[in-house]
Amino acid sequence: MRPVVIYSSDWCPYCIRAKQLLTSKGVTFNEIRVDGQPDVRAEMTRKAGRTSVPQIWIGDTHVGGCDDLHALERSGKLDTLLQA
Repeated sequence: MRPVVIYSSDWCPYCIRAKQLLTSKGVTFNEIRVDGQPDVRAEMTRKAGRTSVPQIWIGDTHVGGCDDLHALERSGKLDTLLQA
């Protein structure tokens, strides 16, 4: 399984939903919290080109946010991306 990284915030409902989906699929992930860490948020923004959380990577592929992750799941492409 490819490594998964998720930049998140403790209070963000979209972060919680994204982590729930990954957990329900048995996916372990490296969670990087941006709360109170402007340098970490700036790193995420530079890498993703977005300021919102969550921002999710599967391997070297930037998936995007929660809605993007769920769209991959609905289309049947998430499992393939995780296994690639």
